Amino acid sequence: MPIPTIEFKNNSVKIIDQTRLPVSYKIISCKNIKQLWEAIRTMQVRGAPALGVAAAFGVYLGIKDFRGNNNQFLKKLKSVIRYLGSSRPTAVNLFWSLERMNKLARKNRNKPVAQIKMMILKEAKKIFQEDRFVSRKMGDFGQGLIKNNDRILTICNAGALATADYGTALALIYKAKEKGKNIKVFACETRPLLQGARLTTWELKKHKIDTTLICDNMAASLMSQKKIDKVITGADRIASNGDSANKIGTYNLAVLAKYHHIPFYIVAPSSSFDLKLKTGKGIPIEQRSKEEVTVINNKRIAAKNVKVYNPAFDVTPHQLITAIVTEKGIIRPPFIKNIKRLLKNA
Repeated sequence: MPIPTIEFKNNSVKIIDQTRLPVSYKIISCKNIKQLWEAIRTMQVRGAPALGVAAAFGVYLGIKDFRGNNNQFLKKLKSVIRYLGSSRPTAVNLFWSLERMNKLARKNRNKPVAQIKMMILKEAKKIFQEDRFVSRKMGDFGQGLIKNNDRILTICNAGALATADYGTALALIYKAKEKGKNIKVFACETRPLLQGARLTTWELKKHKIDTTLICDNMAASLMSQKKIDKVITGADRIASNGDSANKIGTYNLAVLAKYHHIPFYIVAPSSSFDLKLKTGKGIPIEQRSKEEVTVINNKRIAAKNVKVYNPAFDVTPHQLITAIVTEKGIIRPPFIKNIKRLLKNA
């Protein structure tokens, strides 16, 4: 059964606090936009599709108590969208969701404010349901790439915790298991926040998937020993040429996979594509706090005042990607042509 990462109940957004996993499982309630912004920024909720869902509900939290005329409402909405957009810059799903809510409100700008509010809430719930459907479709399309007894390497967390349902990369694994395939997963720990160690291993064990945790720098050794059959990861933003931004360290795995002749697959919904960008060079890369690198469990592990470089994401060039799995089908090279063809109605 999927893990309920995010839900909307009693006028609040309820999420699993992913910063506490796997030590403790706690549901927190975000009753206002400030609380939700903080939850996104601190990665209590994370994963590109889940951020899109959270942002949609966040818009409603930001405007539900507003009192004023239509012009004032649209100004308030613009402020709310700008505020939510400042939480995290890389995952395009968040901005896709915000723009969708903005277009809906402006299209119906002459209707009563109370009615527009309800339309926004209805649209947020629709985005939530769509994400659940999309996860299953990606799993359906992509599970065929997985053979019986495959040994799969993944990084970060691209499962149920990153979406409203099965996930992106892990959806393929869950669907393959449902088909009766035997699968072994190697999960990179994913420094510095250890999403692979804390979240992916927790999630896969709940689904009774054979899982082995490795340090990030062990991947090459495994590949050289021919213990990895394919690499499957998620993505936070994909340019029109297929260049894909994902958790820092993904590019490393793509280079290693190319050298060792191992297929490298990206799994992401159509909402993760930014077709306005010609290449990945235009993808904004979030820079995070140095304390994420220098401190673990409130204990300093690095020299005092050392300089820290801490990008949350890197970009994998399309030349290193074997295929991209979406809810609309599998995209193979040449990516520019095939992305445009498959997503023309997205």
